[in-house]
Amino acid sequence: MECEWKPDEQGLQQILQLLKESQSPDTSTQRSVQQRLEQLNQYPDFNNYLIFVLTKLKSEDEPTRSLSGLILKNNVKAHYQNFPNGVSDFIKSECLQNIGDSSPLIRATVGILITTIASKGELQNWPELLPKLCLLLDSEDYNTCEGAFGALQKICEDSAEILDSDMLDRPLNIMIPKFLQFFKHSSPKIRSHAIACVNQFIISRTQALMLHIDPFIENLFALATDDEPEVRKNVCRALVMLLEVRLDRLLPHMHNIIEYMLQRTQDHDENVALEACEFWLTLAEQPVCKEVLCGHLSQLTPVLVNGMKYSEIDIILLKGDIEEDEAIPDNEQDIRPRFHRSRTVAQQHEGDGIEDEEDEDDELDDDDDTISDWNLRKCSAAALDVLANVFREDLLMHILPLLKELLFHPEWVVKESGILVLGAIAEGCMQGMIPYLPELIPHLIQCLSDTKALVRSITCWTLSRYAHWVVSQPPDVYLKPLMTELLKRILDSNKRVQEAACSAFATLEEEACTELVPYLAFILDTLVFAFSKYQHKNLLILYDAIGTLADSVGHHLNKPEYIQMLMPPLIQKWNQLKDEDKDLFPLLECLSSVATALQSGFLPYCEPVYQRCVNLVQKTLAQSMLHQSQPEQYEAPDKDFMIVALDLLSGLAEGLGGTIEQLVARSNILTLMYQCMQDKMPEVRQSSFALLGDLTKACFQHVKPCIADFMPILGTNLNPELISVCNNATWAIGEISIQMGPEMQPYIAMVLHQLVEIINRPNTPKTLLENTAITIGRLGYVCPQEVAPMLQQFIRPWCTCLRNIRDNEEKDSAFRGICTMISVNPGGVVQDFIFFCDAVASWVNPKDDLRDMFYKILHGFKNQVGDDNWRRFADQFPMPLKERLATFYGV
Repeated sequence: MECEWKPDEQGLQQILQLLKESQSPDTSTQRSVQQRLEQLNQYPDFNNYLIFVLTKLKSEDEPTRSLSGLILKNNVKAHYQNFPNGVSDFIKSECLQNIGDSSPLIRATVGILITTIASKGELQNWPELLPKLCLLLDSEDYNTCEGAFGALQKICEDSAEILDSDMLDRPLNIMIPKFLQFFKHSSPKIRSHAIACVNQFIISRTQALMLHIDPFIENLFALATDDEPEVRKNVCRALVMLLEVRLDRLLPHMHNIIEYMLQRTQDHDENVALEACEFWLTLAEQPVCKEVLCGHLSQLTPVLVNGMKYSEIDIILLKGDIEEDEAIPDNEQDIRPRFHRSRTVAQQHEGDGIEDEEDEDDELDDDDDTISDWNLRKCSAAALDVLANVFREDLLMHILPLLKELLFHPEWVVKESGILVLGAIAEGCMQGMIPYLPELIPHLIQCLSDTKALVRSITCWTLSRYAHWVVSQPPDVYLKPLMTELLKRILDSNKRVQEAACSAFATLEEEACTELVPYLAFILDTLVFAFSKYQHKNLLILYDAIGTLADSVGHHLNKPEYIQMLMPPLIQKWNQLKDEDKDLFPLLECLSSVATALQSGFLPYCEPVYQRCVNLVQKTLAQSMLHQSQPEQYEAPDKDFMIVALDLLSGLAEGLGGTIEQLVARSNILTLMYQCMQDKMPEVRQSSFALLGDLTKACFQHVKPCIADFMPILGTNLNPELISVCNNATWAIGEISIQMGPEMQPYIAMVLHQLVEIINRPNTPKTLLENTAITIGRLGYVCPQEVAPMLQQFIRPWCTCLRNIRDNEEKDSAFRGICTMISVNPGGVVQDFIFFCDAVASWVNPKDDLRDMFYKILHGFKNQVGDDNWRRFADQFPMPLKERLATFYGV
């Protein structure tokens, strides 16, 4: 660039005018500003004007100049690759010259602009940037040093990975030692920047930092009691991360670090206290936790308990002084988006309901979303929860004396924190708490009618954490009074209490299951009354409580008087909601559970519900096609509508069985499913495979003509990277094979080798392994000649994973398959016969003809090898297995 670029005066005035207007609160002004900005982007030197206003036009006010820089930043994000060379060079040189502007706002804006350019892949094309910024750190001028550090901190945050790669000749080898020198700088702001920069490289175990890890830790200790809260916060953050990645280096100093973190967790600056409190959460995950922390429990426990009180500011934000707000409509911004969990088909296990792959912990979700979501109270409670799981009874001895004081305290804030403590330790200290529960549960049930809403709401949550114990006692003693009081709270005049009570009741339903049957009329009365009472947000939670009730009591709900109470309000909501309304999600989920529970009782409501689901799928697919062909004109649909609709159709097929046949016959659902099974979005495929399996069971005559089209798609979805998709596809293949019988033969080759590969894969989730084993067994049952030759490749994992599931139809057909295959290829099982014996012994009562199959195989093997060899073989069996086989099969 020979000569300096100069703006045209008229153009400059026009842009300043635009910047002024864009600060107007009026939305139509905002919109016209947006359009004019888009037009101005057509001019190559528009961006020169923007940087000129930011860095040169000192006569303008700072907010306007900063705004000009932020608009430029957005242009860099969107169009940087189209900037002419002259323009990008001008912007870069202006940034570097003005990083030390006397205004903190302008410095920060320039820093944001620099990191945005850098993260557009420009670190490689701007080789002078990092050396120049590092050089400016040594400037005598505070503004220059602070501005350069601010920019470096942002670059370290945004481009940490590339800084540590070979692409740049490893600048961190110079930068990290340089940053460490500034830990002792006289300005707190600069000390803070320096730690923040280095902190970016801890979690990734960056080599350049690991080489200097000891001086880094020494410098952190030197700053431990810095006067500046921001510095203390960054020191705590560093120690928390080092705990995860370089515990070895902290261990020699662990005693002092723990003492220090105890002080910081009580820091008068809540941000520092919160960072420090994270330390206990992280420490609890380390195997050394017990050893290093046991001596400090007596000090730590009161600190965490103390952090669990609401602060004054929390209470103001929570409107804790407003007791009755049920009539105030909800602020729509406060309603969190809900995520629909698509259907996954799972097996029942011995001694439980369906196993959840992920334990959905209702962990400390008890507070409201309006407070900055994560705060000292929640962090302290979460820490106490995880430490209770580590220390169990050893923690309890420190908690109990505190609890006595808190739970009966006259001040409600203190009492409330005690109830939260009781809930937080419920999981870890359950065994030790049992002797106290007969006294505590009635006290908590009394607290449900406390005058303070925040006490009532936390009590709901804490009681739900002890629901398992309550249900294990005679129902009249605790379950009945608890349920009676919780139902009153569902109709509380405070919205937060309604919400907490609904969630707690859903947990109680899951634990109590059919214990609730005697009280159904009473429960439905309350839930239906809540319909007319609730504002928007809690309605969504109410749907969940009703769905969970249906899951818990199942067919007991199918009584005319219950249906008469429950269905009219649900159908009324169903008719009110438009197809575009996201409230359909929880309502459809709820109806899906209700349909499955009511079975034939749902028939009168079935047709309109079925039709609407098919329409939702059809609409979403059509919208998706339009968007793919003309993305400018049509926006992408929200596919959740389609997923939830497919899941409700599954619920109908499962609940109504063969009676759904006519509805399927009169609709194009199979054509729609053919498209859904090929959708890009995994959750859509997952739900369509679940529906395929359910329709296969309900009305195979309509599915059969499509099998030749469906099977290749199922084959390509046996990819265990997408666990749930793979799981449902596997299950559907098994259901189809049972219906197809020997006609399955042409399709075996499409799926068998993937299934065998999955069952042999390490770290595969249990649900997927079990469904894979069942499907292999079923394929072998209908086409033994095709599957039996592979026997040796899957028999061992097959036996290991099916020994744990309950006797049921699926297990039955799978074992028939394995026996049939063994008769075709007995050699395939010889090496792993002990595993087969163990799997056979896992049956409690197989059907007679299946028991005969087992008998023949066991005795055939015994006769084949002779008595002596069999005795030697049977001596390897554990005692219980030996006994069971002798008792049931006489071997």
